[in-house]
Amino acid sequence: MGEGMTRRIGTAMDDVTIRPARLADIRDMQHIEIVAGRAFIDVGLPEIAGDEPLPTGEMAAYIEAGRAWVATAEAGGRVVGYVLADVVDGNGHVEQVSVHPELAGRRIGSRLIDTVGDWAMAHQMAALTLTTFREVPWNAPYYERLGFQAVEDGERGPELVALMGREAAHGLEPARRVAMIRGTSIST
Repeated sequence: MGEGMTRRIGTAMDDVTIRPARLADIRDMQHIEIVAGRAFIDVGLPEIAGDEPLPTGEMAAYIEAGRAWVATAEAGGRVVGYVLADVVDGNGHVEQVSVHPELAGRRIGSRLIDTVGDWAMAHQMAALTLTTFREVPWNAPYYERLGFQAVEDGERGPELVALMGREAAHGLEPARRVAMIRGTSIST
């Protein structure tokens, strides 16, 4: 999806729009990351729940580079989810996707990921990658349902290997993490 374009989705209870993020959205995005992260307590990862959200300056850099999108609820345009994108090994990379827990299960996350896919395809990138937890239900199993497949150690590009190394240095246990990929032409 190009700059300035929006994607509208209807859900059972909400009418949601995906649009490019604005600097004014940063506080809402950080709040969503915090409240969405609390679910990790229930799967034995309280350290993830306790992580600070991405700093304002880093979020601003994604927004200014055109690599951040938000999902807004029509009632007041409230930000209810967001996604950040990078380029890793020449592919689009889903750096972060978070949806407010009140709206979980309404396909907002998949639409945000599809937005990154549209962006990657518009920039001639063949695939999307991401890194995630193997066994957390709303992580690898969810992404598999969206068409992502695991990328094994020997198949990862050098930037993806380095990214996972930084995650490990940050304290994320490598055995619990997985890199995943899907082609940009796949749609859910």
